[in-house]
Amino acid sequence: MTRLVELTKGDALVEVELDPVDRLDLIKYAGASGDFNPIHTIDEEATNAGLPGIIAHGMWTMGNVTKLFTPYYGEGFMEYYQIRFSGMVFLHDVLTLKAEVNESTKKYVDFQVRAVNQKEKDVIKGKVRFSIY
Repeated sequence: MTRLVELTKGDALVEVELDPVDRLDLIKYAGASGDFNPIHTIDEEATNAGLPGIIAHGMWTMGNVTKLFTPYYGEGFMEYYQIRFSGMVFLHDVLTLKAEVNESTKKYVDFQVRAVNQKEKDVIKGKVRFSIY
């Protein structure tokens, strides 16, 4: 595995493809986070709110993006994490997590991060600064 300090602008981390989103994922997340908004777990409530179906919690999706950096926690830590939500995540969506180096120094590596669905539509875009020990 390549160390982060060896990466240069334009290099990418290995993409992470998540299992399809299922209802149990969202129920578990609701319990863990305390976000029991029914548009995330109950079909009728989602459709009553004008949605085509239940949607994943934005913070569930955001939290999953950090899986890109799990292999590197021996080298440093995520110092900064900024995200913009750009699309909804529905049941059975398959998300792919992506990170590309924007800037690299001996002290940190800045990444552009994205989560895209199976249609290659961005659902999250953002920035991560990974500081090196």
